[in-house]
Amino acid sequence: MTQQEPQFLELGQGPRRRRIAYRFEEGRGACDTAIVWLSGFLSDMTSTKVLFLSDWARAEGHAMLRFDYSGHGLSEGDLLKASVGDWLEEARTMLACVGQRRFVLVGSSLGGWIALLLARTLAKMDDAGLAGLVLIAPAWDMTEILMWEKMSEKTRGQVETEGVYYAPSNYEDPYPITKILIEEGRNHLLGQGNIAVGAPIRILQGMRDEDVPWQHACALVDLLAGDDVELTLVKNGDHRLSGREDLLRLSRTIDGLIDPARPAV
Repeated sequence: MTQQEPQFLELGQGPRRRRIAYRFEEGRGACDTAIVWLSGFLSDMTSTKVLFLSDWARAEGHAMLRFDYSGHGLSEGDLLKASVGDWLEEARTMLACVGQRRFVLVGSSLGGWIALLLARTLAKMDDAGLAGLVLIAPAWDMTEILMWEKMSEKTRGQVETEGVYYAPSNYEDPYPITKILIEEGRNHLLGQGNIAVGAPIRILQGMRDEDVPWQHACALVDLLAGDDVELTLVKNGDHRLSGREDLLRLSRTIDGLIDPARPAV
């Protein structure tokens, strides 16, 4: 496994100016398909899944782009002031790295929501190059459905008056849910349905996921406008889906979008 040094790209103006850390590997040529990784909330570009995909993409000759959202990993930014809109802007800006290549958006948890929002914008462009989406436990409308609606009145009051609530985590220290995150997230909700992305979508969802229930993925299927949508439920899968079989399933799923004619292995 190799780990190239990150590069940095600056975007935004004034107090919103921040440096975003990213890694881009060219693949075998400028015409090869690129994989664009979109991380989950509080995750970064060194997670188990993304490192596996980086090695796999390199071996297959695919280009790969991964980056840290502002307030995450090696990127600048204050997480307490960040929002879905910021992370979507960063994803749009970073996409320029892939050039004229076809690409697959691979989004995990929050990254699944960002991928859908980005793909919906790309669908309005001619020849955007989007070959498909792979969504892993997609936390679409996360700030509203998976955060705000699950809060007690007391917790909502804390968010409103103090500006932040630190929620308990199954993984590390409590994580911040800010008023900015909740309120700005309402500008990007997909719950109205008819989500048109103009590309095939593959969803991988664990049925033992305590963060994004499998029913949330099923509800998303009904909201998508296209017919080329496949949902794979992993009976014993958790939120991370980072076991060996999960990772192999992920690479096969991406491969099926890159080369639909190739028989599944």
